[in-house]
Amino acid sequence: MNEPTNEPMNEPLDAIEVRVLGCLMEKQLSTPDNYPLTLKALTAACNQTSSRDPVMTLGEEQVTRGLDRLAKRSFARGIHPNHGRVMRYRQEIGETLHLHPPERAILSVLMLRGPQTPGEIRTRTARVAEFVDPSHVEIVLDSLAELDPPLVTVLPRRPGQKEVRYTHLLAGAPSSDAQDGPDAAPSREARSRGDEAVNRAGTEPGDRISALEAEIASLRDDVADLRAQLQAFQRQFE
Repeated sequence: MNEPTNEPMNEPLDAIEVRVLGCLMEKQLSTPDNYPLTLKALTAACNQTSSRDPVMTLGEEQVTRGLDRLAKRSFARGIHPNHGRVMRYRQEIGETLHLHPPERAILSVLMLRGPQTPGEIRTRTARVAEFVDPSHVEIVLDSLAELDPPLVTVLPRRPGQKEVRYTHLLAGAPSSDAQDGPDAAPSREARSRGDEAVNRAGTEPGDRISALEAEIASLRDDVADLRAQLQAFQRQFE
C-alpha cells in the first residue's frame, strides 16, 4: 500500500472508498471476533443486500484499489496477524481523526445506509452504541458537524417530514438526489441486483461461504433492527 499523506481530507472519498471504509468500521463494532477482515470477508460485506444503500456489486480488485487509496489517507491499513498468513484489513480513520466509538458508530451507519433521522440512527446503532434517546444522537451528530472539516451535516427538511435527516460529508457536499431522494431502505430492484450479485459469486467453496456468511450477517442486522424498534415502541407505554 502507498505511503500515507498529511492531509487525509484533502479530497472527497469516492463511492467505493466510502463503502469499504464503512464496512470496516461497522464490522469492528458489530463482529469484533472476526475483525480485522480478510479481503474476501470485506468484499462480501461490501456486497451485502440488506443494511446497505445503495446495494453494490464490487470485485476484490475494486476493493483492493479502494483500500490502497484509503491507506494513503491513513484511513485503513493491512496487517499480517500472528495466527495466520492471510492479510487482514482494519480501519484507521478513528485514530487519524480522533473519533470516539459513538461517533464512529454513527458515521458508519450513515456511510452504509444513507441519510437518516436521529431516531433511525439510534435504532440502527443499537447493537454497538448506547444512546439514551434521539437527542443523545443529535449531540454526537453536532460534535461531528463541528469538526474541522465537518464530517456530517443536516439536510433540508422534506415536505411532510417531522424529523430532519443527517448525512456524512466524507464524499463531499450532498447532492440534490441525497436531499430529495427516497428513504434509506434499499428498493426491491436494488435488492434484486444484490441477490444476483450473490448468485454470481465465484464457484470456489470459499467464495460461496463468504457470500452466505454476509447474508447471514445482514439478516442478523435486520432482526436486531426490528428488535430495537420493538423495544423502543414498548418503552413508550411503560
